[in-house]
Amino acid sequence: MHVPRWLRPRQGNPDGTMTLLEHIHELRRRLMIGVIAVVVGTIIGVVWYQYRIFGLPSLGQLLTEPYCRLPPSARLTLGNPNQCQLVAFAPFEQLALLIKVGVAAGVVLASPVWLSQLWGFITPGLHAHERKFARVFIGTGTVLFLAGAVLAYLVLTQALYFLVTVGGGIQITALRGEDYFSLLITLLTIFGVSFELPLLMVMLNRVGIFPYAKIKAWRRGLIFAIFVFAAVATPGQDPFSMLALGLSLTVLFEFAAQICRVHDKRLVRNSPWAGLADDEAGPSPVAGPGATIEPVPAPTPVAPSALGNTNGSGPTGPERYDDVT
Repeated sequence: MHVPRWLRPRQGNPDGTMTLLEHIHELRRRLMIGVIAVVVGTIIGVVWYQYRIFGLPSLGQLLTEPYCRLPPSARLTLGNPNQCQLVAFAPFEQLALLIKVGVAAGVVLASPVWLSQLWGFITPGLHAHERKFARVFIGTGTVLFLAGAVLAYLVLTQALYFLVTVGGGIQITALRGEDYFSLLITLLTIFGVSFELPLLMVMLNRVGIFPYAKIKAWRRGLIFAIFVFAAVATPGQDPFSMLALGLSLTVLFEFAAQICRVHDKRLVRNSPWAGLADDEAGPSPVAGPGATIEPVPAPTPVAPSALGNTNGSGPTGPERYDDVT
């Protein structure tokens, strides 16, 4: 099978170094692979949006399930009362919505490919221990994002019920597909990204910017800021999504704070100055802990005549200073 030249990996140098042009070629190659993966995923998402594949319900059915769980009295029903449908008010709304949902599904479906390409481009510039930590943080970040998206999906039904029934039955909401999916995608994204904040706190603690002592001193203010953020960030401004985001972030914050506490205690325990009093000398940073340091020999006295001019052209010893005075 013939592979295009711009998709072939460039042969690296024996020492592992790359020139600027080779870096640009590698970046372009990995970007193109990621874009191709997203395009293929988008095609699958468009087909899956309308039809069942691999025995799974259609993507459209899965995404509209929170709306369809609402009682029939809380949503507009046209035609068959047992059928759950959203409303479109323009000829091209359904096509635009199909493409929008398909692209979002394509990005998610192709995430293993473009994440691996991103990892493959970054890895050569990292040390071995940096690769280990980066792998842990990327894996944890992916799990946290998915957990936030799942929580948003579960909360959406209660949030929608509050939003469409808050008027007391005076009016009924004719929910457009564009509005519903915009709310759904925004809520999934906000919850997923917000769940990364505790991971960011742990990363800042690891590099020494955010120690546990500062977290402990700011705990009340940070928790209050979390609930303010939840009230501002949630798109529907309903109490269910606000409380769900605020409470879940508070739990994650406390869990991350304990990780930071254990990390800081380990740093103090492994420090060569651990257990020393304030007025007690610590180990030499050059020789290391436990090493024996030879005493510095006493200085050798210098004869007064040695302080003078050695070429005989000037006064020596005390005479030199007597002339100055």
